[in-house]
Amino acid sequence: MSTKEKLIERFKTLPSDFTFDELVRLLSFYGYRLENKGQTSGSRVIFTKGNDSIMMHRPHPSNIVKKKALKNIKQSIKKEKPLWED
Repeated sequence: MSTKEKLIERFKTLPSDFTFDELVRLLSFYGYRLENKGQTSGSRVIFTKGNDSIMMHRPHPSNIVKKKALKNIKQSIKKEKPLWED
């Protein structure tokens, strides 16, 4: 199993220790690009892919992404890839 496949399988379980760096890498596999929303955006970031976008807050002070954000991102990926299995 490749590193990419391992990361995808890890994400599907919605672990409580999934980091923002892992999320950036995961979404890059699906063609999303990380963008800051501007100088005054604070912790808000947006992942874009064509006309699709996923907006969220960068976790702080730790690097761990909240489970609710992971669920929302999982739903976004499932909409794009309907055959994506849990």
